[in-house]
Amino acid sequence: MEEKKLICINCPLGCALTVAMRGNEIEAVKGNTCRRGEIYARKELTNPTRIVTSTVRVLKGCDHMVSVKTKEDVPKEKVLDCVKVLKEVTVEAPVRIGDVIVDDAAGTGVSIIATKDVRRA
Repeated sequence: MEEKKLICINCPLGCALTVAMRGNEIEAVKGNTCRRGEIYARKELTNPTRIVTSTVRVLKGCDHMVSVKTKEDVPKEKVLDCVKVLKEVTVEAPVRIGDVIVDDAAGTGVSIIATKDVRRA
């Protein structure tokens, strides 16, 4: 049996988790103080995902950049692909919180949305 160590990132406690694995099967999760820690460990070791945050250029706006994020988490191996897509994106003001900036980012099926308003200059 193999043990993997993780730090839970679901709440400020940052529990030190120990996960007992047999091959690709998770046998037990220890060290968590709440159920979220166990859920995090199981997901992180079987299907890791992340929220991608970045910025994109804005034309004709009061600000030159707008912050964006994926609407949902994406597979960890697709994070860099999403960031590469965003390097090529430019939007025109006005931009509203929640506007879809990129639909189906890097083939993930997940949209990238604006996280702030940018008024037209």
